[in-house]
Amino acid sequence: MTLQTSLQKLRTPWVERISRELASGEGVRAGFSEQLVRFYELLEQTVMTGDTAWLDPILYDWGRSPTETNLEEGDYNVSFVINRMIALSIETARETLKQKDALEFIAAVVPILTHSLSVVVRYEMETRVAHISSELGKTQDKLQQLDRNKSNFISVAAHELKTPLTLIEGYTSMMVDIAQNSEQSQMNSYLEGVNTGIHRLRHIIDDMIDVSLIDNNLLILNFQPLWISHLFTLLGNELKRTVEERKQNLTVNPFEGSEIMIYADTERLYQALHNVISNAIKYTPDHGTITINGRLLPGFVEIIITDTGIGISPEHQAIIFEKFGQLGRTDLHSSGKTKFKGGGPGLGLPITRGIIEAHGGTIWVESEGYDEVKLNGSTFHILLPTRTEPTDPSMTKFFGQFSQDKKELETETSGKENPSTDKSPA
Repeated sequence: MTLQTSLQKLRTPWVERISRELASGEGVRAGFSEQLVRFYELLEQTVMTGDTAWLDPILYDWGRSPTETNLEEGDYNVSFVINRMIALSIETARETLKQKDALEFIAAVVPILTHSLSVVVRYEMETRVAHISSELGKTQDKLQQLDRNKSNFISVAAHELKTPLTLIEGYTSMMVDIAQNSEQSQMNSYLEGVNTGIHRLRHIIDDMIDVSLIDNNLLILNFQPLWISHLFTLLGNELKRTVEERKQNLTVNPFEGSEIMIYADTERLYQALHNVISNAIKYTPDHGTITINGRLLPGFVEIIITDTGIGISPEHQAIIFEKFGQLGRTDLHSSGKTKFKGGGPGLGLPITRGIIEAHGGTIWVESEGYDEVKLNGSTFHILLPTRTEPTDPSMTKFFGQFSQDKKELETETSGKENPSTDKSPA
């Protein structure tokens, strides 16, 4: 019997055998049988011509046919079918044909089916990768939309809260004046507490507005000449009372670069450094130490703020720079801005990062890990460009003239204090 005759003889039992074992339900079996007949006809053409391209169209259709459910559940139906098809083809040939004809059929068909299996697996994997990429894209879009919604909510909430807060602050101020005139000490105490709450709420609203500005790339910097050492002096004076209350030691070590004049937004940079140092105070136990160092690098000045606090786990060192990125259980946080592990909305460090990056710098943290017993501490690194010229030409002209006048004044003063000795007496 020729190979072509064997193929024709096996067509009907082959289709029935595979349809019966791999398809369930009469409706499904009928449609599946039609596909098997088509596949077998192409298989015959492939065997007789030796060209596997005959099977490419149906293999492509099968490999791209998984449903959404198949893709989500990770089913590989087509590759399973062809894999079983190989075994069933061998069994059907042995049961239907003579041994010699069966071996000839198996030798001709099995390599083609094996090739078909590899092609279908590739198509299925490409389909699955495309599906996963699509799902990741949808998830990314949803996350971006969620972040936009969060930013919009922060912006709207902050501006909506600011107006009534201003009214409350104004009326409270009038009540304070009335209470002072009437010498009601108890009422003064109550109103002082209200004022404290108002100031705290205003600070939170201002932070929310700053986060909104940073998220929407609307943060505007006012570059002016400054000396970093002057900022540390101001911060030391402001935080002196807090450090004394916590019995901590805040040390500012002079370093190369702290005395050079750079152009930056003084108010925003002060805000950023204040946030980092306040955070160090908050997460350092009483009697701890916060140390400020730094160094001058090519094109940058690095500010290093180290504390002897509870530290930060490596997996959380990126979270703290995200909006509302609080660590630990919030219900165990104490209240207050500078009390040990005091709670907060989690906006200080994200604002700091936004301010530093708006200056063209960067910020990161290093810590061996979180431990309230060993107190591994944390080290914050801030890189700032040593910008020696302002971005605004008019400011360049102003400060250039200012520097020239200052230089001339110093020359005149020096001449008066050190008169020339070469003049001969009159």
